Formats: sequence, structure tokens, C-alpha cells
Amino acid sequence: MDAQFWDDRYRSQDQLFSGHPNGVLVTEVTDLPPGRALDVGCGEGADAIWLARRGWQVTGVDISQVALDRAADAAARAGVEKVTWTRADLSATPPQAGAYDLVSAQYFPLRRRADHVALRALIDAVAPGGTLLFVGHDLADLTPDNPHAADAHQYYRPDEIPALLDDTWTVLVDGKRPRTAPGPPGTHHTHDTVLRCVRTASAVA
Repeated sequence: MDAQFWDDRYRSQDQLFSGHPNGVLVTEVTDLPPGRALDVGCGEGADAIWLARRGWQVTGVDISQVALDRAADAAARAGVEKVTWTRADLSATPPQAGAYDLVSAQYFPLRRRADHVALRALIDAVAPGGTLLFVGHDLADLTPDNPHAADAHQYYRPDEIPALLDDTWTVLVDGKRPRTAPGPPGTHHTHDTVLRCVRTASAVA
């Protein structure tokens, strides 16, 4: 899943995703005071735009320049200015440590590594007092004939992350829930797995 893969996937359709913010993001973030947010794998920008409209200063990061160009166009049409669109491979280029009041990863395919270096970098990007929101598809929804079933276990699941957190973190949500909107056509995703946790204000970045 390199840049070429994602560029080609976005080019295969005029619009790959719905254009609406992810339901878990809306549910879990609405009550948070705005600050600096990192939208991991921002795609066509719906989540970042939603956050910016609510006062967040957002950095939307994606490996696909095609997706970022669409996101920037959508933000311009919406009159949204509080988003910085950045092309980066977060598995190789870590975000700034301790810089974000919210790190949101919605269905982001982060490949497992023995040293967990890329995942730890996302965790470390959360500022003291900030929130990590990591959302994935429930693997129980993947039937054997699904083209993603074979390699789904190569990527981190939200329920694996608490084991990597130290005692400066408090887990608020760690579980499965029905999706608030249908999954993309042909995917059969009916449930999400959700992790929301907060880093204590006294944590050292």
C-alpha cells in the first residue's frame, strides 16, 4: 500500500469516499475543546474539514497526493482554512512528538512492526492532556471471500494498542460498536472497533 497504490485507487473513482465525517469521530470528539489535531490518513478530507469547522487547527496527512489535492479542493469549496495538507508516509516519517491535542486515525492501515516504531510515533504525537482516537473495522465482519481478509491481520487493531501505553494514559473507550453508517459498497463492514484514550496533563512529551 504505497503512494502509487493509493494514487491509483483514488484515480479509479471521481470520489472514493462519502464526503461525510466518520461517525466515530463525530461521536467521540464533539465534546472536546478544539486545539491542534492530526488527521492520520486524511484521504479526501471530510474528517479534517469537519474538525476545522469546529475550531480545530488541523494537519491532514496522507500518502496520496491525489487524495490531498481533492481534500484541498473540498476545503476551499467549504471555505475552510484551518487545515494544513501534508503528504507523508507516516510509517517512515514520524509526526512531531507531543504536538497534538487530538490524533485521529480512522481505519488507517498501519502495518505491524516488531519494534512498533511507527505506532509509538503516533502515540507520542499526542500532547499532555490530549486524546488518541484509533478506529478500525471489526475483523469478524471479513468473510473469507473478502479481498482484504487474507492480509487484514498484518495491520494494527485498536484493541492491541492499550498494551503499548504507559501509566500516563487513561483508556476511556475500548470496544466494538455498530457502525453509524453503512460501510463502503462491497465491504460488508457492520461494526467498528474503537479506542479512545487520554494522556494525563502531567505527561512529559
